[in-house]
Amino acid sequence: MNYFSFITQDWKINKNNSKGRIVLVLFRMANFCSKKRGYFYLGLPYLIFYKFFVEWVLAIEIPFRTTIGKNFSLFHGQALVIHENTVFGENCVVRQSTTIGNKQLKNGYSSSPVIGNFVDIGSNVCIIGDIVIKDNVMIGCGTVVTKSVSGNCIVVGNPGVEKKRAVDKVMQTAI
Repeated sequence: MNYFSFITQDWKINKNNSKGRIVLVLFRMANFCSKKRGYFYLGLPYLIFYKFFVEWVLAIEIPFRTTIGKNFSLFHGQALVIHENTVFGENCVVRQSTTIGNKQLKNGYSSSPVIGNFVDIGSNVCIIGDIVIKDNVMIGCGTVVTKSVSGNCIVVGNPGVEKKRAVDKVMQTAI
């Protein structure tokens, strides 16, 4: 994938969301710079700008080393915190006031979540720990997810409870 295609891979999915478009283009540029040592050193001034502008000014913490698949959709990015070791699949949606990361253990920290394809994460969601969220999952607003989630379901509540339902066709038609 060439540079321009790489940095604009989320452009179409965020067509009615100019803030999401800007943040994700800035993220993809920083992510591209972080992939190889040569690009990292050449892009260091930009990485500093990214960290300052996106994290401090816009209050959206998406570290430039985070692995995010194509067609990532970001709605109302305020108060968003994502740990750099979190892995997102393709066609994921994340909304405001969401925390995704590891948890503190007695002897250090756990790994971060791995999130599959076609996962829709509502606002005020907390996804913490060494867990896997499989494909085609909708996570309701205010849900706290601390255990792995099987695919094709809706998760709601605190703690998150799976409500079985085939959501794969709903998710894929929405995108």
